[in-house]
Amino acid sequence: MTTSTLDQLPAPAFIAPRVRLERRDDGTRLLHSAISLGDDYARCSGEWLEHWAREAPDRVWLAERDARGAWNTLTYGEARRRVIAIAGWLLSQGLSPERPLVILSDNSIEHALLMTAAMHIGVPSCSISPGSSLMSRDHAKLKGQIRLLQPGVVYADPIEPFAPALEAIAGLHDGIVVAGNRSAASEGATPFAELEKGADDAAVMAAFAAITPDTIAKFLFTSGSVGTPKAVPNTQRMLCSNQQAKALLWPTLAERAPVLLDWLPWSHTFGGNHNFNIILRWGGTLYLDDGKPTPELIGKTARNLREVSPTHYFSVPRAYDMLVPLLRDDAELRRAFFQRLQLIFYAAAALPDHLWTELETMARETAGREVLIASSWGSTETAPICTDCHFPAVRSGVIGVPVPGCTLKLVPTAGKLEVRVKGPNVFTGYWKQPELSAKAFDDEGFYMIGDAVRFVDPERPELGLLFDGRVSEDFKLLTGTWVHVGALRMTGLDALKPVAQDIVVTGHDRDEIGFLIVPHLAECRRLCPALPEDAPAASVLSRPEVVERVREAMRALKASGGGSSTYPTRALLLEEPPSMEAGEITDKGYINQRKVLDRRTELVHALYDDTGDPRVITLNTEH
Repeated sequence: MTTSTLDQLPAPAFIAPRVRLERRDDGTRLLHSAISLGDDYARCSGEWLEHWAREAPDRVWLAERDARGAWNTLTYGEARRRVIAIAGWLLSQGLSPERPLVILSDNSIEHALLMTAAMHIGVPSCSISPGSSLMSRDHAKLKGQIRLLQPGVVYADPIEPFAPALEAIAGLHDGIVVAGNRSAASEGATPFAELEKGADDAAVMAAFAAITPDTIAKFLFTSGSVGTPKAVPNTQRMLCSNQQAKALLWPTLAERAPVLLDWLPWSHTFGGNHNFNIILRWGGTLYLDDGKPTPELIGKTARNLREVSPTHYFSVPRAYDMLVPLLRDDAELRRAFFQRLQLIFYAAAALPDHLWTELETMARETAGREVLIASSWGSTETAPICTDCHFPAVRSGVIGVPVPGCTLKLVPTAGKLEVRVKGPNVFTGYWKQPELSAKAFDDEGFYMIGDAVRFVDPERPELGLLFDGRVSEDFKLLTGTWVHVGALRMTGLDALKPVAQDIVVTGHDRDEIGFLIVPHLAECRRLCPALPEDAPAASVLSRPEVVERVREAMRALKASGGGSSTYPTRALLLEEPPSMEAGEITDKGYINQRKVLDRRTELVHALYDDTGDPRVITLNTEH
């Protein structure tokens, strides 16, 4: 066993990484943090609300835009009072893990109050992606989720757009439907205001005292990026050990209450566990961003950032891809964004190098100082972090080192290191799916997450790990050569800047690699100044300026060496953007390679059809 300490890089903003590495004869390696997690952390997340309601009752916990566009705020003291009242009503409904609370709506103050009130009495809540209700025609995914959970209470706000979904699931549960306060009417449903009319403080606090670290705090459904979505029980131990690890690695959180502006959905672990709990653990303020990383809504994010200067900014690469051009062109927005920013954090996918570089440059030029750009890695099943890059990374894509208490088992698999995890942050099995649970763990009890990693430097493990794609995404060409999709996607995005927002790699059962390119339409328009601003997407994407930029990138990738598995010979720019309803884009904003390939088989065939489809861009000058 060896112990290493990072001592030659610039002083990190947080804690220097320290790791222990064990090697086995079969090539397997065990990687641990040399920092002890300890066992003196919170019993349950409700302890954080109780603490801040006593210590800082007038501090704003949550803020959201009201119908007039003004910020509506909720303090910790008022939140605690309302949580106790709502928890008393929930107690009267006979809820349990077998009859949990289900929340169908987007992030909101009411959503937070309900979720927190349930956890305060040891009742699981489950925030289900609104897309399952609002973007689906047959509600098949939602029906499966409701059958599995059998909720005792179902909340929707405003209730009107959820009416078709509620009707579709009406015969699948016997729970009470609650209509949020933004609903125009609540016929057939209990108005949210009824939940706050009475309170039994003694009963609520007795239930609160009975919570243990093994109590299920919430159910979260997996994103479905691989396989069918599954319900993951998140225990209080999982949530609280995550925040204890953060406390040990990010001591700056204790120096100043964090301020976030965040859009990430609470139906997923990044927004609902990582970000939400950082705020609650440290008594910070969370502004709910009504914008999202879509062309229609990114302007709302920019508006909010002009009013809210965050101390930390958490998002996904797709969001930074949309935000960076706005920051570049708007000095006021840049000043507001970087004014007190300590950390830029990305997850769900690696941040392309050109975005990393531009964010670093803008931070120095705007704020006159460095801003740490960092990431971590984990999953819904780990609530969420297993690794954390709490130090200056040598490059984009570094996911850091194991967090305290978590062990990584690195198993050589198909030329990669498959990563498996064990620790107090890891779940014990899927809800009511024992067969899937049994397959999720190896014979030593490590969760087989399905991802691969590699060392930045195998001789210096303290430099951290790089995400190396999902094991199931990689494939072989007909030549027998492995294509490592994750790494190729990153090099491709960097080569294709600024025209590509994302890439889907093709080539399964083929001789050559192809790219389906999700275009950054605004940046493509910049390359075509002669076109009118309202020119349709097809006209923009077929312009010689755009086509030649793609071809240049393909040539550069080939010229960099590495063989046929490292560059595409053909590409096609997608006129139709990826569909969230069809599962091609998850709520967190990252692309689902498998779903895109399954849904767009005609385009994949067009890529490899040599009849001269004008949409296909090849390495050669002519199609």
